[in-house]
Amino acid sequence: QVRLVESGGGLVQAGGSLRLSCAVTRSIFSIDVMGWYRQAPGKQRELVAVITSGGGTNYADSVKGRFTISRDNAANTVYLQMNSLKPADTAVYYCDAALGPAHYWGQGTQVTVSS
Repeated sequence: QVRLVESGGGLVQAGGSLRLSCAVTRSIFSIDVMGWYRQAPGKQRELVAVITSGGGTNYADSVKGRFTISRDNAANTVYLQMNSLKPADTAVYYCDAALGPAHYWGQGTQVTVSS
């Protein structure tokens, strides 16, 4: 069983920054892909950023150049640094761990960006 716990969300003004953390209850060294997704009210969950076990990254076009995903294998934690936040970034942010065909999700953390 894998548990993921997100933290770091909150209310921030447009142009501000937040750093989200995803703590995992097992070693992430061998987890194939870790990712951040988000879901805004009335919208489907969408990919924000992913990072592979080898450190490769991929980002949604809407966050490229503003968000950075990273992983600390020693701390079993994945981070999402979010800069230059926009009201359109308002959503619940979820952490995901892909282990083969299985996906494990956290409970989500709310990010609200005011204009």
